[in-house]
Amino acid sequence: MTIKRILGVYSAPRPHWVGDGFPVRSLFGYDGLGRHLSPFLLLDHAAPTRFEPAAQPRGVGQHPHRGFETVTIVYQGEVEHRDSTGAGGRIGPGDVQWMTAGGGIIHEEFHSHEFTKNGGTVEMAQLWVNLPAKDKKAAPGYQGILSTDIPVVTLPDGAGTLRVIAGAYAGQTGPARTFTPMDVWDVKLAAGKSATFPIPAGRNSMLVMLRGTVLVNGESVAANLTERGFKWFFRVTPVASDFAKLYHDFLKDMKASGVKTDSVAVVHENTEYGTSVASVIAAQFKAQGQPIALDIAYSANTTDVQSQVLQLKEKKPDVV
Repeated sequence: MTIKRILGVYSAPRPHWVGDGFPVRSLFGYDGLGRHLSPFLLLDHAAPTRFEPAAQPRGVGQHPHRGFETVTIVYQGEVEHRDSTGAGGRIGPGDVQWMTAGGGIIHEEFHSHEFTKNGGTVEMAQLWVNLPAKDKKAAPGYQGILSTDIPVVTLPDGAGTLRVIAGAYAGQTGPARTFTPMDVWDVKLAAGKSATFPIPAGRNSMLVMLRGTVLVNGESVAANLTERGFKWFFRVTPVASDFAKLYHDFLKDMKASGVKTDSVAVVHENTEYGTSVASVIAAQFKAQGQPIALDIAYSANTTDVQSQVLQLKEKKPDVV
């Protein structure tokens, strides 16, 4: 078995709002990693967010798409979809919405009326999938896939579970119809366990961490630090020569936001370069009277992100 080479480990940028119902982080985009991840164009994650009861549904109003598909996976909350073809539906926890924009579609997505009335927590992910050139003008379509229609595979040795949304795994086939052969899996890996996921030769692949920390191929750590309360991301690359200016611009931005902080976590690649840059940045934080709570070195064979300084939690982090 050939193990796929890891091209990079990346952190999510600062969050932004999509409409008034979805605070998301774009975990990757077509203008950055798109060429490495074709046919996948973009992935947004709306981390768990509490919404109080309201009179009007929150969300994003009518907007157009063309030439690709959107795949929405709901973990918490409910979303109602409606589009210009007359299709639509409501999806809740575990459900998936697979919309084909094709030659063009106008759609809208809002919290469901029932959810709006009662309030609650919303968490979901949305993946954009490019269509092949020959299918760019395909007829628009909508697939509402209920959780009960998605096969669940128990991983060997009690390692967890895997939901087959598209493609196949261990003899199970996902319900989603796709224009390009692909596997879309929703995995829950048990703590302290390991699993092997076979990927056909020639396919691009990515692993997205929504919770926890994993060791990939025995060499690279992928972790979701935002779930621990980290709000800000400061990234230093080999081509950035003026670290002081980057730091001060970042600090100015942070203070302007009104965020109150009392600790700093420095996360950097476990190399001489990564360690030295992290030390410089850590010293600058300390000079501002901000104590360093954690210093975490990780191994990664990424070529364009040599170190990261992730700051800050509103209370001292216990573990990451």
